[in-house]
Amino acid sequence: MRLLRAALTALAASGLLVTALAPAAPAREPDPATERYRPHVHFSPEKNWMNDPNGMVFHEGTWHLFFQHNPSGTRWGNMSWGHATSPDLFHWEQQPLAIPQTFDDAGNPVEDIFSGSVVSDETNSSGLGTAANPPLVALYTSAYTSHHPTLAGRQAQSLAYSLDNGQTWTKYSGNPVLDRGSANFRDPKVFRYDGPAGSYWVMVAVEAVDHKVVLYKSENLVDWTYLSEFGNANATGGIWECPDLFPLPVDGDPDNEKWVLVVNLNPGAVAGGSGGQYFVGEFDGTTFTSESTVGRAEPPAGVDLGSFDDGTFGGWTVANEPGNAQQGPWGSGPAAGTLPGQNVVSGHAGAGLVNGFHGGDWPVGTMESEPFTIERDFLNFLVGGGRHPHVPGARLDNAPPAGTLLFEGFEYAAGGVADHGWELTGDFAPERNPSTAGGEYYLGEKRLNTWEGGPRGDDNQGTLTSPAFPLDGDHVSFLLGGGRRTDGSLQAELLVDGEVVRSTTGPESGALNWKTWDVTDYAGRTARLRLVDRATGGWGHLTLDHVVVGDEPARVRSDETSVNLVVDGEVVRTATGSNSESLDWESWDVRDLVGESATIRLVDNNRSGWGHLLADQFMAADAPARKGLTSYDWLDWGRDYYAAVSFSGVPDGRRVMLGWMNNWDYANDIPTSTWRSSMALPREVELVSTPQGPRLAQQVVDEIAPLRSPRDRWSAKKRTITGTTTLPVTGDVVQVDARIRLGSADAAGLSVLGGSESATRIGYDARRGELLVDRTDSGDTDFHPAFPSVERAPVALENGVLTIRVYVDRASVEVFTADGRTTITDQVFPEVGADDIGLWAEGGTAHLERLTVTPLERSMWADGKHRSRP
Repeated sequence: MRLLRAALTALAASGLLVTALAPAAPAREPDPATERYRPHVHFSPEKNWMNDPNGMVFHEGTWHLFFQHNPSGTRWGNMSWGHATSPDLFHWEQQPLAIPQTFDDAGNPVEDIFSGSVVSDETNSSGLGTAANPPLVALYTSAYTSHHPTLAGRQAQSLAYSLDNGQTWTKYSGNPVLDRGSANFRDPKVFRYDGPAGSYWVMVAVEAVDHKVVLYKSENLVDWTYLSEFGNANATGGIWECPDLFPLPVDGDPDNEKWVLVVNLNPGAVAGGSGGQYFVGEFDGTTFTSESTVGRAEPPAGVDLGSFDDGTFGGWTVANEPGNAQQGPWGSGPAAGTLPGQNVVSGHAGAGLVNGFHGGDWPVGTMESEPFTIERDFLNFLVGGGRHPHVPGARLDNAPPAGTLLFEGFEYAAGGVADHGWELTGDFAPERNPSTAGGEYYLGEKRLNTWEGGPRGDDNQGTLTSPAFPLDGDHVSFLLGGGRRTDGSLQAELLVDGEVVRSTTGPESGALNWKTWDVTDYAGRTARLRLVDRATGGWGHLTLDHVVVGDEPARVRSDETSVNLVVDGEVVRTATGSNSESLDWESWDVRDLVGESATIRLVDNNRSGWGHLLADQFMAADAPARKGLTSYDWLDWGRDYYAAVSFSGVPDGRRVMLGWMNNWDYANDIPTSTWRSSMALPREVELVSTPQGPRLAQQVVDEIAPLRSPRDRWSAKKRTITGTTTLPVTGDVVQVDARIRLGSADAAGLSVLGGSESATRIGYDARRGELLVDRTDSGDTDFHPAFPSVERAPVALENGVLTIRVYVDRASVEVFTADGRTTITDQVFPEVGADDIGLWAEGGTAHLERLTVTPLERSMWADGKHRSRP
């Protein structure tokens, strides 16, 4: 703090510090109960970032939830363990920080506290407590930073213990207690094994990038002996994380017990990005043996449109980036598999595939098939690589719109922006602005970059304000990159008469892209442009270039890695990879396009991480290909159920699981305010018999019953469903139970969180035999290109009837069907006041047999309760 004050004093003396950095009155903390999107029956931290649930334990009548937490910000970082307690899994009270990040004497972070588990050491086997006061013991991953003197870059398992029911924790002096010398050994889940092999503690952890679960045993929780490993089974498209291993009786029969191994995966889950798979099998005290590992399903037969197995691209037109030394991205012919510098490519078929990694992620280009006539109902193909969706209406180049270029595009022949009428405050120095470094896709050589514009990089703070210019066009367009903040601390602003009339923040990317403000309301007036940077830490900067005033808006550049079906020059179907080198089947229903002439266009227009595309085996077929991922067993088929593990110490043989309700594809970008992320509802899991063998069934725990308000329950009469109907009932924190007979409809269901322009649709697609949740038009969806999505899960109807239970909590839906054997969990961010509930049917008539809407009473943030304890 003394250094900061000295720096501010020096800046003030130099005349560079102006009133923009004058200390403001401290903002009043918002009331969580009134914050937009704040859930009312799910746990969310009072403020700041949260991810994986950790150390969940039921101890002396209290449920303890520890969680990955950034105590200093709303984005991932400064990893520590947060803590909350509850008497009933719904009324949570946040406790003081439990296990904090570790710093050295110079104040450098040397150890992040990653995921792990807590057990009650009832016999004091560790010797860390007493027989009268046995300890709670936490096993967690120490992620050692570059500042650690001896273990930099390693991940190893460490121990902490508590003698006061989890309120305070002591890190074990002999940490780490288990070190394999690995950079990706993490997420220990510990349980007590009592079986034919003996009685001891067992740890399951992962070698994340190797797709391995590793098992160890211990008598005292301190000294660990290797047992076995399990791995490379079912979904391996991303890293394996957060394992769990536990026994369950099948159909409640204690004489028929199986073991369940949970393995969370990111990316490469069934809905894209993060998710959790599981295996059912046997554990003998040493080795887990899966009985549910499956092989790959074969696609339906079809007409070959491009299999790339003869060593050539056939009649496809290939456009590689001119001058690229490795003929990237596509190369001179099909690849046989993995290219130099690439992680292992899997899931392709035949002798060759399209691999856009020639030259790495940097080169861009296109490939296009010969024209063909669509004659069959489906187009099936394998796709992998980056998850960068096609942006409708966008362009592939970076051309600016027509109009007047302001500020010479920052390409001043002499002097800097301060010499041309710009006002700089705070850390921004005249000699540093404009910059010739930072960002991608800028035009020319110079731009404004608030990282380069001062001496402190991402910690620079201040403003850059342009001279006045006339608004003699309908639009102001410019290239913008850098960090994203939604609190006004990092944004470009348009000022008219000194008032902010338009603003926007960055995309959390170094790649600049076009932004446009419609300024028709201010035609003929003068304005100024201001860059505001009061943000610090990662991505605490903006990059701006090429400001144009004109009558037409700029068209954004689509940084896509996509497979597109093109008809009459328009993209009518599109698909992308899942940030994985594992290819999987994609299927387009093209029945409405039969008879049309089309081409298939592959686009790699991305130079950043995962900026490449994989594709193979294009076939026209009479039936859809099933994704290989759909043949595996998933804890949840939605986009927002990850790192789910179970509580230890739960009595009566119950197995209660809790998952993080978010997805690493967009977790840092969801449009919440003072906090980021929630947990899903706690679920009790059981094993039930199915034709495929024992599989998990899940229900929200019975402790939710007191939250239901039966006196306020609303029931609908039986009715026919055609088109879209809004029901005379509303609610944004409700339980909805419905039975819908599909009848002649191609698809039918209900909608929730409906507003004037959007809703979340839940239903059944009879053509595909799938439960679906459609959030493509659910409200705020444009904060990240991966967010708008339709989640699907194969489900067989019972006598033509869909039975579902849906929990709605302001910014989420959790859907249960097939007696809990299939679930879909999704976040949604509805428009203000959106609480309509409706029915819909497409392609025919459906019939509502039963629908009830039951309000749920608030369990969090009610009447000032459940706040953090100091």
